[in-house]
Amino acid sequence: MESIPTGERVVIGADFNGHVGEGNRGDEEVMGKFGVKERNLEGQMVVDFAKRMDMAVVNTYFHKREEHRVTYKSGGRRTQVDYILCRRGDLKEISDCKVVVGESVARQHRIVVCRMTLMVCKKKRSKIEKKTKWWKLKKEECCEEFRQKLRQALGGQVVLPDDW
Repeated sequence: MESIPTGERVVIGADFNGHVGEGNRGDEEVMGKFGVKERNLEGQMVVDFAKRMDMAVVNTYFHKREEHRVTYKSGGRRTQVDYILCRRGDLKEISDCKVVVGESVARQHRIVVCRMTLMVCKKKRSKIEKKTKWWKLKKEECCEEFRQKLRQALGGQVVLPDDW
């Protein structure tokens, strides 16, 4: 992550096997308050990583029913361990994040989707070199002015080389 330039968009979606928990007391800059259950050690590592890399835990910013927040279901346990992280500056481009109910990646894990609107910035045009207007050399005064400037550029030679 440290090798990626800060201007580039980064979105990480993964099974972090940690619970960032509900609420965001003390961690408002990296997560919202809509997590699931209590934070554990692995979840604290996710939050610390997000702080260190100036990222945000996207799943926790959107108020959803618990069914649309739970990413792992097995044996009666329901929790949130799959997260999407993005740079904090790019949060304004994300309009929604939720779990797709009924769809699963593996038996227990459910798909997390995120709606992101990307703004494409136009690149500034570089200065275009002016075209040489060769047709102007048909006029005698322009032709003579060109010869004088060429002689100056070649060191004042009276007779110009044949290739010129």
